[in-house]
Amino acid sequence: MKISELSYHDNSEEIFSLISDEPWCIFLDSGYPRIDTGRYDVITGRPSITLETYNKKTYITSDGNKVISEENPFDLVRENLGKKEENLSGLPFAGGALGYFGYDLSRRVENFSGNSKKNIDMPDMAIGIYDWSLIVDHHMKKTWLASFNRFHSTSLIWNDLQKIFSEIKNIKKNNFKIKSKIKSNISKKEYEKAFNSIKEYIRNGDCYQVNFAQHFSAEFEGDTWALYKKLRTHNPAPFSAYMNLPSGNILSSSPERFLKLVGKQVETKPIKGTKHRSVFAYEDKELAASLLNSEKDRAENLMIVDLLRNDISKSCESGTVNVPKLFALETFSTVHHLVSTISGRLDKNKDAIDLIEGCFPGGSITGAPKLRSMEIIDELEPDRRSIYCGSIAYIGFDGNIDSNICIRTLIYCNNKIHFFVGGGIVWDSTVESEYKECFDKASAMFKVLEEKSV
Repeated sequence: MKISELSYHDNSEEIFSLISDEPWCIFLDSGYPRIDTGRYDVITGRPSITLETYNKKTYITSDGNKVISEENPFDLVRENLGKKEENLSGLPFAGGALGYFGYDLSRRVENFSGNSKKNIDMPDMAIGIYDWSLIVDHHMKKTWLASFNRFHSTSLIWNDLQKIFSEIKNIKKNNFKIKSKIKSNISKKEYEKAFNSIKEYIRNGDCYQVNFAQHFSAEFEGDTWALYKKLRTHNPAPFSAYMNLPSGNILSSSPERFLKLVGKQVETKPIKGTKHRSVFAYEDKELAASLLNSEKDRAENLMIVDLLRNDISKSCESGTVNVPKLFALETFSTVHHLVSTISGRLDKNKDAIDLIEGCFPGGSITGAPKLRSMEIIDELEPDRRSIYCGSIAYIGFDGNIDSNICIRTLIYCNNKIHFFVGGGIVWDSTVESEYKECFDKASAMFKVLEEKSV
């Protein structure tokens, strides 16, 4: 491995601003300094290989050459990662696969079809193979440029990278503008109709829970990095990310981990159960307590815990899957959440790709049982979800994973900004509370988009 220590800065957006306009640059954002528990930020760019999947075709670009494959996209990521390396640095990501697996990639995992249409022209999967990363450790107050040195090109640009990231300078502030009203793809009446259809499916025994979402969009002009900086100020979250891709940009302020793998230890942390926050401390405390004691939310959370126990069991040693935390309260800038933790030990015959594919998409944003819920989602939601409810993830050359669930995520494509917001509907749900919950979850995104742009 190759490692160089650079100067530490407590706000990593200043560092990422130096390369934010480069295609395929990525910032994995822990939310620090606005979230004290945030530790590692990861910054990278200039991938050696890129993989972009549209429907059944994956376009693989390396050294300016492009090939097309119809093989399983997960297998293609494994193939381009190559042999597993030992990481002696202790750093979370020093190179490997990094990008997103969109929710619509699930059509390659599960065989289902429905009525939804694709209206966001982004790949179903966009992954780069990166041979270097800048790691900012906010607990140790250290910054490292690290690489497994897989590709000769990395040695050629190493000194240049050190120079770029050592010269923090004032970056010109760019503006953005929302040029239209933010519109949902469904009216409240249409939401109620879909809600009642889900209730009927539950009554008939098709499912126990379905995560149903609305799609919001608006005309956008300007710099998405300026918008992301505003988003991370208003809604800091531990699994945030910014991605600048040729097809568009991803601005995620996700509070939810999908999968983490370190060595053989597997962890997933589903969120299920939400309450809005109050500006009054006593009322906010009461809202948090009511969520913790809500039988409906606890039952909903437990359904997803059982689903995810089953999902990670596909790749874990028998008898190692357990639930160390059930119904823990986690509080964010606009909402309280119920979060559970499920862990296990990776089977010796499985790898990181097996784990991701076996759990994809995350059960907390589908429903239970998973396949039938996904079929109902595809039937009732007018638009395909694109990146929403997929995952931004890294799979290191060392085989380690960390990943989010792409909720609270803005998507920029073709001069429009998009975001989706949903919630799990169960038999005890009421249409008014579920509809309101969508807007509680989306409040930070509405705020950054509707405030006067800066």
